[in-house]
Amino acid sequence: MGKIGRWRPPRPSVMQIADAQTPMRASLFMVAAMAIIGVIDNYVIRLAETIGLWQFHLTRAAMMFPLVMLMAALGLGGLRPRRLWAVALRSLLLATAMLFYFSALALMPIAQALAGLFTSPIFVLILTALGLRQKVGPGRVVAVALGFTGILCVLQPDPSNFDLLTLVPMAGGFFYALAAICTRSLCAQESTVSLLGGMVLTLGAMGALGLAAMALWPMEALPGAGGFVTRGWIWPMDRALPYVILQAVGSVTAVFMLIKAYQLGEPSHVAVFEYTVMIFGPFYAWYAFGQPVGPWQLAGIGLIVLAGSIIALRTR
Repeated sequence: MGKIGRWRPPRPSVMQIADAQTPMRASLFMVAAMAIIGVIDNYVIRLAETIGLWQFHLTRAAMMFPLVMLMAALGLGGLRPRRLWAVALRSLLLATAMLFYFSALALMPIAQALAGLFTSPIFVLILTALGLRQKVGPGRVVAVALGFTGILCVLQPDPSNFDLLTLVPMAGGFFYALAAICTRSLCAQESTVSLLGGMVLTLGAMGALGLAAMALWPMEALPGAGGFVTRGWIWPMDRALPYVILQAVGSVTAVFMLIKAYQLGEPSHVAVFEYTVMIFGPFYAWYAFGQPVGPWQLAGIGLIVLAGSIIALRTR
């Protein structure tokens, strides 16, 4: 009886505690990564007032690649790709998506730019259903309808006064979806650091090509952020340099956390938390810069997050 009275349930082992905490750690890494991106991307419009898209990507890539090499040196993955052509294709698609996305950041509020970029799960679903002939269940069809409704709420296109700029972030979402399909089908065995390095190098090369094109065929650049896409090399760039450094360091830090999140957690679970950037970005823009977030945009953000979550969870 004495032994029974003193009985205590067995304590969980260190491994059991670590296993229970792993999904939480993965979620925290992803939320932290999205918080960083949601903050730093708001400052693109500041650098867009003085330098151009192409100069930004060239100088940012020059700062980022040494940090990517450091990630490889720390053992986070190798830089050399297994299949060069597959990594090059994926890098080209993703870099194109980023060109559209950053162009949108300089031309419209961040809520609209993010809404366009996060059409990518919808495009992935449509492309895999039509192009790869994969079966799509009713749950994900409903998610597509919800996501499309949310996009309309955030972008608020005016049929009587249609503006092609509305399609810029959605073009980013389309190419982001192609890059996601390429990553899954062609680059599954590649190191994450190798994929990141390929994207950084491709963006740097696109920046150099864009600057060369602007030098050969100069275009009239509008003052302020309106001339972001058509502006050539600007020197000195002291006003924009702090924001470029912020982007370079912040992007590498956020991507490191994103990589860690997907290493620790189950991908479909972690992917849901990627949509927290739809909260951090617009609300930081409202807090720091006074960008309004109306009720329709709030509803649209909620629908996009819900649609992406359904697609991610149904992908299990």
